[in-house]
Amino acid sequence: MRTQRQVVDYSLQKRAVLRDLLASRIGTYDVCDASPYLKNAARFHGEPTEERCPICRSENLIHVHYIYGDELKQSAGQARNRAELSVLAMTLREFQVFVVEVCPGCDWNHLVEQFLLGRDGLAGGAEGGSEQEAVSGSSAPTGSTPRRRREAQR
Repeated sequence: MRTQRQVVDYSLQKRAVLRDLLASRIGTYDVCDASPYLKNAARFHGEPTEERCPICRSENLIHVHYIYGDELKQSAGQARNRAELSVLAMTLREFQVFVVEVCPGCDWNHLVEQFLLGRDGLAGGAEGGSEQEAVSGSSAPTGSTPRRRREAQR
């Protein structure tokens, strides 16, 4: 995605969990514990991948994208597909996306990555926001005055 930024990749953590599983330090029931809500989100909003499940090796993993942000209000915490994420990225200032991989067969699930999306990531939006913060200072209260200044600059 074009405005994706502040990406956190959890692949090292996933490798550590799988290593602990292979060394029998943790059991399969500890890692294959997807909730019914997560499994339904994977079924209806998930995106299939070509990657096989590291536990059962019989099913392909599904990625589920959960969104969080102040502007989302009641929609925060919902699962969305990639097409909806692109539309939201152009309409909202900023929101956070968490990508979870799920195996529909054995219920393996793990956080894959998280990142920010939104208009603030565009070249003009990021510069304007940084300049505004530098002018108003970080100790200024977050009221309606900085928002009015940003709208006046547009």
